[in-house]
Amino acid sequence: MRNVALAALPLLASSASALAVGSGNHRGHSHFHQKRQEADIDIQMEVVTVCELNGSIIPQEECDEGIAAGRLIWADGELSIAAASYAPPTSSSAPPSSSSTSAAYTPPPSSSTTPTPTPTPTPSSTSTSEESKPTKSSSSSSYGKGIDVPFPDDIPCSEFPSDYGAVPVSWMGLGGWIGIQTANIVTASSLDDIMTTVADMCFGEDCCTEGAYCSYACPAGYQKAQWPVAQGATGQSVGGLLCSDGKLTLTNPNFDTLCIKGSEKVTVQVKSELSEQAAICRTDYPGTEAMVIPIDVQPGNEHPLTCPEQDSYYQWQGKATSAQYYLNPLGVGVEEGCTWSNGDKPIGNWAPINLGVGYSAGAAWLSIFQNKPTTLEKLDFNVEIQGDNMSGTCKYIVGKGFCSGKTYDSCNNDGCTVSVSSGTATYILSDA
Repeated sequence: MRNVALAALPLLASSASALAVGSGNHRGHSHFHQKRQEADIDIQMEVVTVCELNGSIIPQEECDEGIAAGRLIWADGELSIAAASYAPPTSSSAPPSSSSTSAAYTPPPSSSTTPTPTPTPTPSSTSTSEESKPTKSSSSSSYGKGIDVPFPDDIPCSEFPSDYGAVPVSWMGLGGWIGIQTANIVTASSLDDIMTTVADMCFGEDCCTEGAYCSYACPAGYQKAQWPVAQGATGQSVGGLLCSDGKLTLTNPNFDTLCIKGSEKVTVQVKSELSEQAAICRTDYPGTEAMVIPIDVQPGNEHPLTCPEQDSYYQWQGKATSAQYYLNPLGVGVEEGCTWSNGDKPIGNWAPINLGVGYSAGAAWLSIFQNKPTTLEKLDFNVEIQGDNMSGTCKYIVGKGFCSGKTYDSCNNDGCTVSVSSGTATYILSDA
């Protein structure tokens, strides 16, 4: 899911009309995600949402693209320009005082391929403690050997670069990679006609093919450092190493490693006081933007959460971005929760709650929010942000919603946000 920090939030009006149209894909690139399935029907009718911004009608394709890219969102029954899940002030304004209440919240964007808040997977795609219960997944995202070793640009494309910090995610079926994108139209400034490879299109070590951008997971507390300067011509994000002449090559001239830390000005982490495991999944961004980067949180464990430094990390069309994490229900393992789902269960892109994390304007901006409009399913455990030098309070309470105030008496169904100017902030997960 993409978060873009914007100061203004003009509302978009919307109306719907039934039009007799032929079925088909109105976007200029291929779709491969399993949720993009349309039933054959005899009467070819579809409801088209007409978006109006400040009195001007926005073309349907632009409206869809805006929702997909995270620039537009549904809020209170209308479309709105998407702000970050936190609402950072401009650099000239002071962070909220420690006595203020939590910041106003704007719901996250939705995806173009289905009603889900994961941005366009348009193909354009642990530590454990001795007290931990047995996990439903043997995979872990907490360690990546060689994390600070410069990447040599001579590793065969058939070999996953786990010796350089990358963490293989085996259940994706892509030879350890979490996303593979291939642009059929390449210019110096943009990539277009981008195809995302899925597991049934390749076999393991053969998935990262010539000309493809191959994306990877990093350990908890780190994030991907490689993405090309040229990005999707119609707003898609692209990330990973490039397979060129049979070798994996760096794509970002600013970093010579595969993984980098987030901001170290504020420490952000998650701590489990739950009775069972919880799967937290970060989106592959820039990249396929699917929620596939796993953090397997066992009872009693703590894990760092990467907090992107917005001045130096990936920017989408010149706008700062944050990290988005999907929070699955109690007991769901990472292999089940950190993948694209079909909506039969509240997992993966249908997980009930998202966490937003980013550093901007002298503070970390942390949020907890409902995964709207994808699902109104309620998470079955509590989530609270605790820490030093916080602007207010923010807690999801089972049965009450997203609450702020000294006694958590101000609750809503959308979400809450706080800023943290220094020290440590912890997302506490606890049984209801």
